[in-house]
Amino acid sequence: MIASHSVLRRPLLTAVLGASCIMPALAYADINPEFFGYARSGIGSTSGGGSQTCFKASGAPAKYRLGNECETYAEIGLGAQLYQQQDTSFDFASRVAYVTAQDNDDESLKDDDNNISLREMYVSGNNVVGGLPGASLWAGKRFYKRHDIHMNDFYYWDVSGPGVGISDIDVGTGKLSFAWTRSEGTDDGDGLFPDSGQQISDDTLDARWSDIPVNPGGSLELGVDYGRSSLSEWQKDYYDDQGVDYDEGDKGWMGTIEHTQSGWFGGSNTFAVQYATDGIITRDGNAVGRGTGALRQEGSMWRALDHGQVWLIPDQLDMLYALVYEDKDMDDNSGRKWFSAGVRPVYYWSDIMSTAVELGYDHIEPQSGVTGYNDSDHHLTKLTIAQQWSAGRGAMIRPTIRLFATYAKWSGDAYTDARNANSLDTGAGPNNVDFDDTDGLTFGAQMEVWWGS
Repeated sequence: MIASHSVLRRPLLTAVLGASCIMPALAYADINPEFFGYARSGIGSTSGGGSQTCFKASGAPAKYRLGNECETYAEIGLGAQLYQQQDTSFDFASRVAYVTAQDNDDESLKDDDNNISLREMYVSGNNVVGGLPGASLWAGKRFYKRHDIHMNDFYYWDVSGPGVGISDIDVGTGKLSFAWTRSEGTDDGDGLFPDSGQQISDDTLDARWSDIPVNPGGSLELGVDYGRSSLSEWQKDYYDDQGVDYDEGDKGWMGTIEHTQSGWFGGSNTFAVQYATDGIITRDGNAVGRGTGALRQEGSMWRALDHGQVWLIPDQLDMLYALVYEDKDMDDNSGRKWFSAGVRPVYYWSDIMSTAVELGYDHIEPQSGVTGYNDSDHHLTKLTIAQQWSAGRGAMIRPTIRLFATYAKWSGDAYTDARNANSLDTGAGPNNVDFDDTDGLTFGAQMEVWWGS
């Protein structure tokens, strides 16, 4: 009898074990990888010889980009939904970015002008937190709720990086999101830290209340970002010995109020006001809400901007536009005022062919402690005309292949005798204009594409 019961249990045990092995496989059986990304590449020359020069005003956080990009850049992403049961799911996403100088057929990514970087690698769990339906819990390295102006690639709210958070908590009137991200700054103790090349890390806490309905077709988003340097004990000892007050410049905060209007002349409009303090303000770039890892930086910044897309003639003529004013007032007089305005009307000859014109203007007024780029107010005006072939009508439709010609005029000499920045930013692209030139002309071709998530 004992033997017979044992024989009967074996098939049952085998079936149970087999089912337990099969169940996880069934949950993961329908994985469909997602391929997504962005890329641009092309060829260009500067009038008078040499490869394409890109025109960007020194001290400006951005440049108007149509016919004014000198590199090959790509972001290649792979992801998938790995699990789903009823309303609960887990998603994975990754993204690698490449940038090359657009010089040769075979360009090593080890060169100074070329780079490869890991931009995203994270998992998000949707409806995994009890009592918070619709919310998403995530952890890893990611692009996080970035806000930008497409015309000049200006990111004005961006705390991306390694982090953890919970987003889109439905509170009845809008949604709440919270995140903690980490970034590495530029302060390395003037190169004297015991560990060579070590930088100070910053923690940023981000809180947002979005999708607040305020008028028909209009919504409000409110956000506060607080950043503070994360110093080890030996780093604190080092700065104590150097007499550096790391209790002030190492922290800062940024507040953002943004209104987005849909149905705005057939498109949309975004208006934002931001205020930031101390360590959350970058010296040469733009404050995005992320800590900078700079201890000796005190001051304030406020910014107002408006941008969007409108249809001037339905299905025939649309226009991108941008307007930015920023005042960065630093205690050591290293700040500046920046005014920027641009428009890009596009006329559609057919569903495939269009002509685009982009006019952009940047004006920089540096504080008295700023050296270089003319040591006084300077400005740059850039005009591009492009003939385009795209996959449909609309300024944000891609893929696009374009032929372009770009003319720029600026105040003062382009560069110093040592080819350092004077009126033009030397980091914007190859410097194939003479150091004492005050204008330049480029021409070429470019493709641009984005797809997927």
